[in-house]
Amino acid sequence: MIRDDILSSLPVHTAVPALERALDAHGCAVLCAPPGTGKTTLVPLVLAGLLGDGSVARPVRRVIVAEPRRIAARAAARRMAWLLGERVGERVGFTVRGERVVGRATVVEVVTTGVLLQRLQRDQELAGVDVVILDECHERHLDADTVAAFLLDVRAALRPGLRLVAASATTDAAGWARLLGDAPVVEARGVSYPVEVVWAPPVKPVRPPHGMRVDPALLAHVASVVRRALAERDGDVLCFLPGVGEIGRVAGLLGDAAGAEVLQVHGRAPAAVQDAVLAGSAGSAGSPGAAGSAGSAGSAGGRRVVLATAVAESSLTVPGVRIVVDAGLAREPRTDHARGLSALTTVRVSQAGARQRAGRAGREAPGVVYRCWTEAEDSRLARFPSPEIKVADLAAFALQAACWGDPSAAGLALLDPPPAGALAAARSVLAAIGAVEAVEAGQGEGDTDGGGGGRVTERGVRMARLGLHPRLARALLDGAPEVGTRRAAEVVALLSEEPPRAYGDDLAAAWRTARRGEDGYAARWRQEVRRLERAPELSSSTGSRGSVSAGAGAGAGAVSGAGETSGSSPRSGSGSMSGSGSGSMSDDAVAGLIAALAFPERVARARGEGACLMVSGTGGELGEGSRLRGAPWLAVAVADRPATAASARVRLAAVIDEDTARAAAGRLLVAGEEVRWEDGDVVAREVERLGAVELSVRALRAPDGRLVRAALLDGLRREGLGLLRWTRDAQGLRDRLDFLHREVGGGWPDVSDVALLARADEWLEPELSRARRRSDLGRLDAGQALRRLLPWTTGEAARLDELAPERVEVPSGSRVRVEYGGPQPVLAVKLQELFGLRETPKVAGVPVLVHLLSPAGRPAAVTADLASFWREGYRAVRAELRGRYPRHPWPEDPSTAVPTRRLNQRR
Repeated sequence: MIRDDILSSLPVHTAVPALERALDAHGCAVLCAPPGTGKTTLVPLVLAGLLGDGSVARPVRRVIVAEPRRIAARAAARRMAWLLGERVGERVGFTVRGERVVGRATVVEVVTTGVLLQRLQRDQELAGVDVVILDECHERHLDADTVAAFLLDVRAALRPGLRLVAASATTDAAGWARLLGDAPVVEARGVSYPVEVVWAPPVKPVRPPHGMRVDPALLAHVASVVRRALAERDGDVLCFLPGVGEIGRVAGLLGDAAGAEVLQVHGRAPAAVQDAVLAGSAGSAGSPGAAGSAGSAGSAGGRRVVLATAVAESSLTVPGVRIVVDAGLAREPRTDHARGLSALTTVRVSQAGARQRAGRAGREAPGVVYRCWTEAEDSRLARFPSPEIKVADLAAFALQAACWGDPSAAGLALLDPPPAGALAAARSVLAAIGAVEAVEAGQGEGDTDGGGGGRVTERGVRMARLGLHPRLARALLDGAPEVGTRRAAEVVALLSEEPPRAYGDDLAAAWRTARRGEDGYAARWRQEVRRLERAPELSSSTGSRGSVSAGAGAGAGAVSGAGETSGSSPRSGSGSMSGSGSGSMSDDAVAGLIAALAFPERVARARGEGACLMVSGTGGELGEGSRLRGAPWLAVAVADRPATAASARVRLAAVIDEDTARAAAGRLLVAGEEVRWEDGDVVAREVERLGAVELSVRALRAPDGRLVRAALLDGLRREGLGLLRWTRDAQGLRDRLDFLHREVGGGWPDVSDVALLARADEWLEPELSRARRRSDLGRLDAGQALRRLLPWTTGEAARLDELAPERVEVPSGSRVRVEYGGPQPVLAVKLQELFGLRETPKVAGVPVLVHLLSPAGRPAAVTADLASFWREGYRAVRAELRGRYPRHPWPEDPSTAVPTRRLNQRR
């Protein structure tokens, strides 16, 4: 029996006619509806023709609703089925990864965006589908953005009649409208209950989050705010925390002292637990408290505290909630392309996210939100969360784009274009694992014609259809023939959803724990194993697989593609890595092989004290007490590197041996002469290297001269031209040339360090090519070498002593050195030797700065205008010095006096 009373009371009801008119006229529309208005539940039923007033027969249409999360997809389907008085699987069903509940009569199907993406790749026309609703599009998940771009392609080229709705509570409506071809924006006004804001910052400062770490002091404060909220207000509490670990810690801190039932909602929670939380009290158990619902004001057995991640921000209503406690943190993906590390990181919640969370308290009645930060901090929060396409690993996106026929993604309609560097790194990974064809030499990144660079391969299509990250798909396809499909699927399933921290950092041990585990993670793991084991893409992997010997490339860590072979058959543990020996391989060997195939750039060798070095060049640190500390080689599956840390923290890894390391990262295996500047001198050796890891080293007695020369130039760049022999005359010549370059220009050379190193071929040869070590540079006369840069061809070189003389003759007859090292040439001369000189000497038309010295050679005065000094400054100097040096002449008028280098008596 259809619950018409509830359906008619949903606020979005009034916006449905405008939405239908917009779709009839344009085929696309943007629906903006506040939380709790029923946009997720009522709109799909109306567009499917399942509801009506009886006066007008509505055509039945097949509708797909795409949700960003599995919990939201299941909840929305159950809510709609309940509103129709049916069970899920009749006219309303859902499909999420590993679970499908639909029937022949199903016309409204709720799916995750990932499932819809896979469906589009298999059937681009979406045959039989009339309407697609993209719900919660404001969250900007990468899959959702990709699905929107693909659907717009479908409408433009194949199905202009396919209707598309972008729906959200808070979104960039104008941006989505432009993306959908200037689609109409339909707004629904909801019943907005007031939500009071209470600022509840910690009393003492807490450390900001970094990586996955959250200050325990903040979590303790959040628990105390929950207790405070229970004491001050009525109703259930919904507390937002960044992740599963923080939820568990706060639950432990609350214990029984909270006086309420403590429940946990997150993506890893069992479906039964999620459903129980959304069902509300026993008195309203018949109504799944999902998207757009209105439930009871509390649990019949007492009050509830629901600890949740961002899954509860939108699409879901937790019945009975009147209080929200917001820790102010969220998790976003981040990728370090230089190190090949991808992980979630803890960030401050955005202003939009904070508003969305606060709205949970006002879905059913007036409520309150306790924010665990100051009002001043609130204004400094980012306005919106970062679009995932801007910060995430783009390998999966790049593979989907290639399968769609647009490897460069240039033709896709996206709100934000993918960063060029991140996309290039992703395409490099795909080419190396054989998912796409490599870009040929001379072919641009945007080219997809002609040479075929970037086009998806048959192997890449199989990878995309596995519903895994391309790295894991590669490990499954190439590992299954080596270790058996079941065992490969089990390890890949572990890597596709990181096991709980309680399972430890040893991948093989975590595998054994999952096998015998009875928790929610183990149940989901078994379900994923069954899905992967049955994947039809694995049936064709034997005989067309890529060789295990293939390895990693540079940058983000590429791995090999199909068709590459190795001349040897390496071994791992006690089992052969050929298919025939897979049954005898130990769990440790299998786990290590699969992890190394998925992440070859993270193959690492120990370097003592719990430290290791990955072949990508990233250092790693194992936790205290880890049994992996004694392993000489590891395949690191999960690692994160805090912004301030020198090394990454190894979260999950498996023990391997050197043969497996060589096989998995074979692309980085190089051997040859290595000559470089190290520790202040040239080091020449023959090295076998696996990426950044040195396997063997021996000294070279006769290294290649070109490599030595390059190493010496590198040393000069690092340590400066002071490695050469600079006599006083050589430095003086450089200063003179620098002066002429600055003041005269023309052909006079630039003698800065940068310029001299750039012209090393002109002035350091042939001595540089004959040098073999640092000491040889120290014997190279820099002054003699510098003369090679003089403008000999124009004849200007002959005027060097004329334009910038090394010495100038003063009135006494002395030839005094001019110093050119400063901004102005300096002439340091005894005062008596300039008697009779009325004007300041000049070089190349530039007046010198005269340093007048006492008879003892000490500074007495400095002037750039000698005539002015004789008139105004000389008297004071004469008064001071004539008593000290009575045997020297001190005439009244120095401008007419006779210059001298001698005493009065000798004159």
